[in-house]
Amino acid sequence: QVQLEESGGGLVQAGGSLRLSCLRSGSISSFDHMGWFRQVPGKQRELVAAISSGGGTKYADSVKGRFSISSDDAKNTVYLQMDSLKPADTAVYYCTQLRGYYSGRPGDYWGQGTQVTVSS
Repeated sequence: QVQLEESGGGLVQAGGSLRLSCLRSGSISSFDHMGWFRQVPGKQRELVAAISSGGGTKYADSVKGRFSISSDDAKNTVYLQMDSLKPADTAVYYCTQLRGYYSGRPGDYWGQGTQVTVSS
């Protein structure tokens, strides 16, 4: 079992910044690949950022250059720094372990998510 707890969301004006955190616990490993997904009502969850166990990162085109994913293994925490936020970034954000870094397929465990709302 893996527990994931996302935090750091909120209401921000367009152009602002937020940093999301994902605290991991349970059956976790420093070899896990991790990803941040987001979901809006009526749409599937989409992968916005991924980090490999070796520290490699990749991003969806829509957030490239604005979002940055990082991890702190000592704190069992994965972060998503979001800058230059746009109203289109409004969504519930989730973190999860990935089945594969290149595939971006999510694992079985999800947290409760954290709401990000960007006002224009």
